[in-house]
Amino acid sequence: MVRAKARHILVKTEKECNDLKKEIEGGADFGDIAKKKSECPSGRKGGDLGEFTPGQMVKEFDTVVFSEEIGKVHGPVKTQFGYHLIEITKRD
Repeated sequence: MVRAKARHILVKTEKECNDLKKEIEGGADFGDIAKKKSECPSGRKGGDLGEFTPGQMVKEFDTVVFSEEIGKVHGPVKTQFGYHLIEITKRD
């Protein structure tokens, strides 16, 4: 079974998500931004979600994590929870 590790930042608006993505692309640390801005409890751990398999996360999240480029920041990804920036850190 395929497994992946990822971290994310969850915010309420697409605009905030885009603004944070620009900060990260400009050199800001993903983990630091997650700790300061993410509305998910994982933010305290720099957005780290640990390891998971397909079907453990909502569909929109799974689609990105199990098909997009590793090490790149993806998003905004809209789910029922809000808007996410997702960084896939490992997949095998």
